[in-house]
Amino acid sequence: MTTTLNDTHLRAVLTALMLAILLGALDQTIVAVSLPAISAQFNDVGLLAWVISAYLVAMTVAVPIYGKLGDLYGRRRMILTGTALFTLASVGCALAQSMEQLVLARVLQGLGAGGMVSVSQAIIGDYVPPRERGRYQGYFSSMYALASVAGPVLGGWLTAYLSWHWVFWINLPLGLVALWAIHRALGGLPVKRRKAQVDYLGGVLMIIGVGSLLLAISLVGQGSAWGSPAVLALLAGAVLGLLALVAHERRCAEPLLPLQLFSNRVAVLCWCVIFFASFQAISLTMLMPLRYQAITGAGADSAALHLLPLAMGLPVGAFTGGRLTSRTGRYKPQILAGAVLMPLAILGMALSPPQAVWFSGVFMLLAGIAGGLQFPTSLVGTQSAVEHRDMGVATSTTNLFRSLGGAMGVAIMSSLLLALLQHDGVALLDNPLLGSLNDDGVSAQTQAQLLRVFRDVLLGSAGVAAVALFAALALPDRQLRGR
Repeated sequence: MTTTLNDTHLRAVLTALMLAILLGALDQTIVAVSLPAISAQFNDVGLLAWVISAYLVAMTVAVPIYGKLGDLYGRRRMILTGTALFTLASVGCALAQSMEQLVLARVLQGLGAGGMVSVSQAIIGDYVPPRERGRYQGYFSSMYALASVAGPVLGGWLTAYLSWHWVFWINLPLGLVALWAIHRALGGLPVKRRKAQVDYLGGVLMIIGVGSLLLAISLVGQGSAWGSPAVLALLAGAVLGLLALVAHERRCAEPLLPLQLFSNRVAVLCWCVIFFASFQAISLTMLMPLRYQAITGAGADSAALHLLPLAMGLPVGAFTGGRLTSRTGRYKPQILAGAVLMPLAILGMALSPPQAVWFSGVFMLLAGIAGGLQFPTSLVGTQSAVEHRDMGVATSTTNLFRSLGGAMGVAIMSSLLLALLQHDGVALLDNPLLGSLNDDGVSAQTQAQLLRVFRDVLLGSAGVAAVALFAALALPDRQLRGR
């Protein structure tokens, strides 16, 4: 059952939660442009990639844990805890005196962000009827899109005119404002708690299993081979940790991740949909600027602008999907439309050369709209399919699959790109993820090779997107409750 709020109070709650979502999403994008300055100060490139990976891994692992704790002890306490940890860790990042200290602070920052992101979406599930949730989850999706555009621009400006430390210092005033807004907006709301024992062993096993998997994926995305000893050891740890987690959760009276959720057909299919949607959206944000920069020889700033249609399409699709869900009371048509549109848009991107800016931009816009149609509606479908007592853990599991999809998308597509470049003997790119270009320029022959390589990678991405269509087709078309 949901608790009804008046419009004024609901707007205050929504504003506070959107600020928390924006803060957590912004730190996924704002830091990347400051990496060269960080590397120059600490004279350390070995741990440089972990400045971003540590944050993403920690946030992904923390999401389901916060979800369960929110179900047990109240979401207001959990989101305030996550926001406070994020803000304090940001100060630690700004004051870091070595690369090791910075990576450690980023881990703590990611742990805080996991609470901000997952609990915010569960709170909407508490106070908004299922039929209306798509509209509000669409607002949250627009925060991710805003972060993807504003993050690199703001990070570049702060690094150029102040220093890289200010990429983290800016979170101090923003975090304090978020704490005040959340405390005020949620202060008078009823808090539902139930006495239970926290599944600490389940939390440890989840950290081992999911953390090892994400670390292995991160190594592959940074250029390591799937068969390298480090990746194989992490994958083995992930398998053992997840198997132990399943065995433990079956016997636990108050499991961190209730396994009965995986017998819920609607929830599992929605998780498949959001996994593949995130797989495409995140991997495309890596592939498309790199493709444009490598083939045309444009600078990093032009490549970032080339990504703008994709970032614009996400909130358009999320807003449209949310409105249609509220108006019709059904979520499957929007999910199915996005699942059909995504492979077609990626196919168009594969066949359009990056020099054809308008054609490429239109297909990128359509891909963004396709992803936007699926993100909020999949979450609404999951929330409507589970009991209210499992709302938090179901929401956090949705975010877990979203994060896993993005991480695996980057790893698989970047490793495929590396393999095809090596097969064709193209040595133009020193590191596809960083987009480093040699000083020799791009010859006509190399340009043709790169066009073919990126076309094949995008065709593979379109094939993966087509697989996601089966999950969308299998979804039951159910009517949501309430207005």
